[in-house]
Formats: sequence, C-alpha cells, structure tokens
Amino acid sequence: MDVANYIQYVASEGELFASAAEQGELSVEITPCPGWDMRELVRHLGMIHLWAAANVAFPASDWLDVQDLPDLVQYYPELASGYPADADPVGWYRNTLANLIDVLQSAPADLECFAFLPASSPLTMWARRQASEIAIHRFDAELARETPSHFDPHFATDMLDELMSGFTPRPRAVDIQSPEVIHVHAQDTNEHWYVSIGAEQTATSRQGDHADLTLTGTAADLYVLLWNRAPGTSITMSGNTDLMDLWRGNFRVRWG
Repeated sequence: MDVANYIQYVASEGELFASAAEQGELSVEITPCPGWDMRELVRHLGMIHLWAAANVAFPASDWLDVQDLPDLVQYYPELASGYPADADPVGWYRNTLANLIDVLQSAPADLECFAFLPASSPLTMWARRQASEIAIHRFDAELARETPSHFDPHFATDMLDELMSGFTPRPRAVDIQSPEVIHVHAQDTNEHWYVSIGAEQTATSRQGDHADLTLTGTAADLYVLLWNRAPGTSITMSGNTDLMDLWRGNFRVRWG
C-alpha cells in the first residue's frame, strides 16, 4: 500500500479504537497488556502518535528518545503537557490522532528522517507503523469491551508482513540448540512467510521448502496469534507446536 492508503487506515482504525474506548469504564482491564486498563491504553497510544508525529515533523538522523509524555512537550506543548485525569481522555486521544494524520498528510514524499523498519521510504514506514499500531490496540480495546473485531484481509496481510519481515528479524538471542523454521500461510490471500529462528539470528523469507511448524489460517487470525493476542484456536498447526512457546517467549515488541 502507499502512504495515502496507510493514512486512511490510521484514520479509520483510530476512530474504531476511540469508539471502543469510550463504550464503558476506562478502568476495564486490557488482558493482552498486563497491568494496563483502558485509560493506560488510551494514554499509551496517544503518546505513540505524538512520538511518531515528532519524528516526521522534526526530522533527525536518530529517533527521539522518549520515555513518557513530558519528553514530547517541546514538540507538542498543548497535547503533551498534561494527560487529562478524568475529563475527556478519549477526546484527548482523538486530538493526538488528528495531529498525526495532519503531520503525515503534510509531509513530503521524499522526507528524510529516522526509520527503524524496512519500507520504500521513511514516510511510508511511519504511516504503516502507526496504522498497524492502532489496529492491534483497537483489537485490544474491542476485546476488553467484548465486541467483535475484524480486519480487512488485504490490510491484515500487510500488517502481518510488517511483523514477519520487519520486527521478527530484529537482533535477539534465542535459547535454541539448532535452527527451526516456522511457515506462516495466510490462506485467504495466499501469502507465505518462512521464519528461520536461530540462536543468534532470525531471518524471514517469502519462499521456502521446509518447515518444522506450519501455521495456516486467515491473515487476520494469524496476525492476532503472532502478536500473542489469542490462543489461535482458528489456526491449523502442523508440526512441532512447542515452537509456539518459543515464539511467545522471544518475539514480543515492548515500548522502551
């Protein structure tokens, strides 16, 4: 997808997230994010939007070292100077979303700024990353509200590719004796990923002829499973299913 498509998903997924967040008490627990309630999830996602917007609007050779909202005051003083305690946190979130959309739409296509995942351009990376970040937390919010969550297959495939080809190969040490291969097959879009997990390096290929574990299902269900969000009862698993424990213990993305 191009930047305009990603921005459309930023807008639509962001509104779905906000709508789910405001449908009940903000104290409801967010099960996939231990220790967080809906208020903390709203705060987290708004902060991420401000951080992403600052990287695009105030480009530098390295990313902004941000640990909390006060670190962003110099860029967006009205939005980052204080998180609403009780008044309207979801309204505050919508303002951070609108700011992000404006920044992404206003940025030149040839923008040079820091990027940390492979993409055709830095702007594409940031737009794609924000669309995917919102989508997985929209799932979290709707799960907490016990409302159904759905993803368009094309969008889900793109998000799954970001996870498989972008996040998964990032350097990490894995406690494994010999390389193991997980084959991920999105049936509804007929896309494949082969993840070779080694002790010192993990690599992802779109082609392969061997797998120790094959996961087959829709792109959306695979995306949710591999973000460690669901038990994967709708996924067909063939081979060494113990590799899912290896995945859950090593392939997680955390803020900080």
